[in-house]
Amino acid sequence: MTSNDTIYLLKECDSGSKMAVSTIDEVMEKVKDSEMKDLLRESREHHEKLGNEIHSQLMVHHSGEKDPNPMAKGMSWMKTNVKLGMDNSDSAIADLVTDGCNMGIKTLNKYLNQYKAADETSKSLCKNLISIEEDLRGDLRQYL
Repeated sequence: MTSNDTIYLLKECDSGSKMAVSTIDEVMEKVKDSEMKDLLRESREHHEKLGNEIHSQLMVHHSGEKDPNPMAKGMSWMKTNVKLGMDNSDSAIADLVTDGCNMGIKTLNKYLNQYKAADETSKSLCKNLISIEEDLRGDLRQYL
């Protein structure tokens, strides 16, 4: 029998990976530096691939996916557009995406601790998502 913790953790990871892809999509066309664009494109692919794995696990456990909270998504959109309306530099974009990574890392670690009874597969997927966020955050430092 599937633990509720497994499903809850997978759903939060699903939501987080979708939020990351959405954020990258939102800023991608505004990025000027080709190397930064490549970095974001690669990270988007990693998030999307892991999101597909998470979605597959949700199906294995007979559960639906979870979209990001509409309020959180709306606030993110607003922050992005207001900030980039004042400063649309690559540095400002790196700052926004870094903030998103920090929020994702913090939130995913919280859920990893909260859903201790989750199975090892879902915990591993969550840790992989955290790692992708940490890598992106580190790679963006040079653009801050």
